Parts: sequence; C-alpha cells; structure tokens
Amino acid sequence: MSEPGHIELERSVSSIWAGRRHREDYGDLDALIESIVRDGLLQPITITPDGMLICGARRLAAIRQLGWKTVNVWVRSGISTTLGLLLAEQDDNLLHKPLTRTEEATLYAELKALMVEDAASRQEASRFTSKHENPRSHGAATVAAPQNGDTRQQAALMVTGRNAYTSLERINDLQRLAVDPAEPEDVRQRAQEELDRINAGGSITGAGHRIRAAQALAELDTLAGDPTQPAGIRDTAAAGAARLRELEATARPADLERLAELAVERAKTATKKRPAQLAKARLHAVEEPAREFLPVRSFAYLWDELATWTERYDPDAIGPALSGEQWSVFENAVAATVAFLDAARVARSASRDTA
Repeated sequence: MSEPGHIELERSVSSIWAGRRHREDYGDLDALIESIVRDGLLQPITITPDGMLICGARRLAAIRQLGWKTVNVWVRSGISTTLGLLLAEQDDNLLHKPLTRTEEATLYAELKALMVEDAASRQEASRFTSKHENPRSHGAATVAAPQNGDTRQQAALMVTGRNAYTSLERINDLQRLAVDPAEPEDVRQRAQEELDRINAGGSITGAGHRIRAAQALAELDTLAGDPTQPAGIRDTAAAGAARLRELEATARPADLERLAELAVERAKTATKKRPAQLAKARLHAVEEPAREFLPVRSFAYLWDELATWTERYDPDAIGPALSGEQWSVFENAVAATVAFLDAARVARSASRDTA
C-alpha cells in the first residue's frame, strides 16, 4: 500500500458515490444525527479523488438525512484499483478475473491497513466528545467497523468471504520475505517460489514449513562460512546443510523444518561437546539428524486434548470439504498414529511381561 496522505476540502454531498456496500444496513442513525446536529461532523468522510466513498458510510447516510448540500471530506489518493473496486462494488463477479491467493493476500493487507488507520482516526476524534456521548455513534468505517475487535477477521471476510485471515497472514509473511533485502538471496527466492506454488494450488502450511527450513539452511550456510566461528561449529553446520539439501526433495515439509531446526541447534552447541560427542554429532549431521523425542508428559497432555476430537467435527462435512492435499495429510497422520499405537502396544506388553 502506498504512503497514506490526504487533503481536506468541501465537496457536494450528491457527488459522493458509494456503490454496493459490504454493509447496507446502517442501523439506527438517530444518535449519530443528534451528535452531528449538536457537535458537527467530528471526522470528515474519506473519499478518493473521483468521489468514491472509502470510509464513513453511516456519516454520509446521516448527513443526507439532514439534507446537507456540502460536506468537508478527506480526499485520499494511493489506493489500489483492485481495492477501489472491492470497496465500491463488493462483488467478485465485477472483477475481471478471480483473484489469486497472493492477490487476495495483497488486497487483505492493504484493506487491513486502511481499516486500522480509519479506526485510529475515529478513536482520536472521539477523544473530544463529552463523557455522555458514545464515540462509536459518530460513524463506523465504510469498510465495516471491526466486530469483536478483530480487524484481520473483517478484512479477510471482505476479501475472501471467509474468516481466512490466518492463511492470508501467512501469505503476507512470505510476500515480505520475498522482497526483504535483509534476507539471504536463497530465502527470498524460495519465498517467491512458495508464493508461485500457492497460486498453483499448493499448501500454505507446507509453504510455511519449507520457508522456515530454508531460513535455517541459510543460517547453517552462514555459520559454515564464517571464519570467526570455531572449527567444530563450521564443520557441523556444513555437514547439516549438506544433509538437509539431500532431504529437501523427499522429506515431508514439517519433518524438514524440524530437522533443519535440530541441525542449527546442533551446530551452535558443537563446541560445548567433548571430542567424542562432537565426532558423533558430526556423523549424525552427515548421515541423519538425530531424532529427539518429546517427554511422556507432553504426550499425555496432547492426548488429553485429542480425547474428544471426533465429537467436535462432522465427518459428513469434513469428507467432501478437504482438498486432495489436506485429505492426504489426514490419512497419513491416521496411518502413522495406528502404526505408533501398534508399536507402543508391543512395547507396553513386553514391559508388563518383564515386570
């Protein structure tokens, strides 16, 4: 989103157009009208240079009921054409083509920033109201004032029609990494590749795992090439990086991220080990990163949480709703769980036999 800026001027009310709005029911305007009559319009309506309403639909409706001919407005430039269409029409069918996932995320970030800015302006204006007045009655943003205090949720609903802000935030993270000059070139390139993969239908969750593995790999490369680091750290980092590159094409994304984190941790602690331990750590880094298991207490807590999960979901809804990749992840997790159960049952039986 471009740098925000506006000019304030007087504009005829009839020249301001709103198109179809996300929220057409403005509720009871009586309190707002009384406030405007008593105190005036505490915050100007915001429009684009061509008169399209951006923020202040309730305020505009109120002053029209009051019969105002002109009104002070903020004229705001720097809003993308796509966002302008969304605010003006709120109708995906009027866009030239469906938005890609990354286009949705870009639009979401722009809309969220606009909503936050407008909310801050309204909050600032409300500081000057009397203690008996309700600041919220002075006109919510046209882009739908956040309900339950969550701007992300509202922006996601407007852009996608779904409460999908978690996925959009993850895409935004990738977009930032792709253009961040502070990130290594390999990380920026991988972030862009993951964005392209998402647009082609790839998993956002998988992309997150892979980009974090790529960041860890870049850290290993940095450690391995840093002459100021002890030889043990450089050697262990180089071995870990080499093994990760071998596993990139075959390991599951979540496993790859975990192995990458372990390789970084192993490299950073290499000089803290005794010589025999260091040699073993190097061997594991080349052959296969050592598996580190969570404690039994963590396992018990996990299954306390999962004990009733089948009662919280509807299989008739889940079955047709999952994508092919999501279904594959689900099936693999269930199969791995059954295999784990069988192995744990054998170990439990053997332990009881020897007790």
